[in-house]
Amino acid sequence: MASQSSSGFRLLGVSADAKNDFEWETVCSCLALAFTSVFLCHFFTCAQSGRAAFLLGLPALSCLGYAAYRKVQSSAVVCALDRGEVLEQADYLYSCAETEKLYQLLVQYKDSNDAEFLWRLARASRDLSLLPNIEAGRKKQLTFEAFEYAKKALEKDDLCSAAHKWYGVCLSDVGDYEGVKVKIGNSYIIRDHLERAIELNPKDATSIHILGYWCFAFAELPWYQRKVAAVIFSSPPESTYEEALAFFLKAEEVDPNFYSKNLLMLGKTYLAMKDKEKALLWLTKTKEYPAHTLEDKEVHKEAVDLLKKLG
Repeated sequence: MASQSSSGFRLLGVSADAKNDFEWETVCSCLALAFTSVFLCHFFTCAQSGRAAFLLGLPALSCLGYAAYRKVQSSAVVCALDRGEVLEQADYLYSCAETEKLYQLLVQYKDSNDAEFLWRLARASRDLSLLPNIEAGRKKQLTFEAFEYAKKALEKDDLCSAAHKWYGVCLSDVGDYEGVKVKIGNSYIIRDHLERAIELNPKDATSIHILGYWCFAFAELPWYQRKVAAVIFSSPPESTYEEALAFFLKAEEVDPNFYSKNLLMLGKTYLAMKDKEKALLWLTKTKEYPAHTLEDKEVHKEAVDLLKKLG
């Protein structure tokens, strides 16, 4: 969807002649606002400039297998003897939201050449960075470490579906520290790795969901924000609600009720497509989903608020 640069600047109320004087920082701010509707992690106010800014990111994706296991007690001790047992313990701790224990278990294998250890360590590092008690500097360190582990996992085994998935997710996270232009530019790479992850493992509902989330983000952009993006990118990422819906429905087909956020996104996608009946159906399912995690509770609240608006 090509667009003349001058058109993009006129949409911002700036003449074409003023383009050279138009500060990059302002364009970035516009692009950031354009991409916040669904790829939103945090909101904060820039104290020095007085302007609102956003950090963009993929869904938290924590503890999707919560219901599979009972809660690990805080005194639990991990004692793994071989590769198989370590991986089994790691998966158990992940499903039970024991993020710090999981990280401590897997970080012992940070120098491993085994992709199965490395992608799990990437995921654990990322989950640890998302905990509310993590200091900002540590969060950034963990975010970049997670990306390096995912990158190494992919180098060791490019036929590993999970390595592709977490490489894409972690690449998105790193973009939060590298600017909006880099982050949006990486969107093509992220989609490629998610598609490859699904190709290698068609039964991975989380990869399918994330790809649906990617599509929803770009489908949601109004035309004038696309024009702004076209000032910087000759061909910005594109998608449709129909494409997003297909992925969300496929994820539900592969693993029904696996994730409260997938139910919510089905409701929101049908809303965007002006199908109120189906939106009500999926938002009601979201409302009735057992809220085990903090994310589940946030999703529940959003579903309830949307249902109230729909009357």
